[in-house]
Amino acid sequence: MGLTKAKLIIEQETGSKNIDVLFNPSEYQLTDGASYSEKKVPGLDGPITQYISGEATELSLSLFLDTYVPPAPPLLPVSIPGVGRSDHSTDVSQITREIAETTSIDGSLHRPPKVTFQWGSLNFEGIITKVNHTYTMFAESGMPVRAKVNLTFKSLLSLKENRRKSPFESPDRTKYRTIREGTQLWDLAFAEYGDPDMWKVIAKENGIMNPLDIKAGQVVKLPALS
Repeated sequence: MGLTKAKLIIEQETGSKNIDVLFNPSEYQLTDGASYSEKKVPGLDGPITQYISGEATELSLSLFLDTYVPPAPPLLPVSIPGVGRSDHSTDVSQITREIAETTSIDGSLHRPPKVTFQWGSLNFEGIITKVNHTYTMFAESGMPVRAKVNLTFKSLLSLKENRRKSPFESPDRTKYRTIREGTQLWDLAFAEYGDPDMWKVIAKENGIMNPLDIKAGQVVKLPALS
């Protein structure tokens, strides 16, 4: 089995364009995260940390681009200027420019294009949010022939995929829950609606004046959200 080469697949209005990577990256980094906020609840010494949402996965990697072609050795015993030294190198910035343009709006798509990085088991689809290119080698004319490109991708999730990843139950129908020892209304609100501040809705629905005045075994109604 031959060596599998990594490639970038850039979305176009019709079809796609591939940029094959001459040298596979030595490593890549995937970063996941989550956003939180703090909610102040009456009767507690400190705020409750509320989960807001997961953050898009980021992919970071470096690509090594090289378009340098060594000149052919002289055919004659004595070197004559311009003879036997044909240089077939091309400008590597033509490739880096193609990659950098993925951070700008494509006129036909009316947005930056989606870019997929494929290599082995990794098939990462997203948008490129940052491109840093460093030129490390030049021809005698000053033309860049070697570059290192650092890329940062951010993944894209469809609405369907986001819903599938959500851990919360559907809040569009009424439910009943039994209070367990140590459970507070904001615990139920966070579990049901993803927002502990929604304890006020539960308290109002059940005629509870003081959120701390609940007992284990008590059944409360969790209203549907329209």
